[in-house]
Amino acid sequence: MMIMKRSAVAAAAVLAMTLSLPAAAEASARPAAPAAAVPQVLPIGVAVSALPTAVEDRTGYQRTSFRHWNAGDIPADGCNTRAEVLLAEAVVYPEIGPGCTLTGGVWWSYSDEREVTPAGALDIDHMVPIAEAWDSGASAWTPARREAYANDQGQPAYLVAVTARSNRSKADQDPAEWLPPAPDALCPYGAEWTATKLRWGLAVDEMERDRLLDIAAGCGGTDVEFTPAP
Repeated sequence: MMIMKRSAVAAAAVLAMTLSLPAAAEASARPAAPAAAVPQVLPIGVAVSALPTAVEDRTGYQRTSFRHWNAGDIPADGCNTRAEVLLAEAVVYPEIGPGCTLTGGVWWSYSDEREVTPAGALDIDHMVPIAEAWDSGASAWTPARREAYANDQGQPAYLVAVTARSNRSKADQDPAEWLPPAPDALCPYGAEWTATKLRWGLAVDEMERDRLLDIAAGCGGTDVEFTPAP
């Protein structure tokens, strides 16, 4: 009688294992969730030295290769990326009207240290201009990745509200060709430029790297924080 009971228990255990195999196999076949990117913090000199160096090439560049502004990080809010950046950076919050029309509000343009109002007087500056990104590696990206770059709100100070005059003076120039006129903006600018290139895996040319190293030499204690782009 005891042997029969043990046999029944063993059979039940085998049956349970058999029934669980498909579920286990299905679970093992599911792709693992991608690990969240970990923010990295480096001293500015170390960060600049980590940038790959390459000759820039603008062959085939068109501004339309980088779709912007799209529906932004919160599509349900009815505001595009430009408006979301303006709302995030407002010193005095504007009124939001139909179609995400912004009325009033005050902003601080750090590159030339000016208070700006209204929203229409501001440009949204890509820290590393899209033409420079193309030259530095984005020419090989898919259209979807270039759109993600043009609308990226995941890196602090990558998209920045600045005076139209400042943005148009900068145009598509790198730090070897243009730097913000406000002295206090130099170290943050060098760090944020470097962070953007590291985040997106973009290269620097030799003159750009040398200028960034010069900036780093005068910005002791400045860190570069970035998170690799998804």
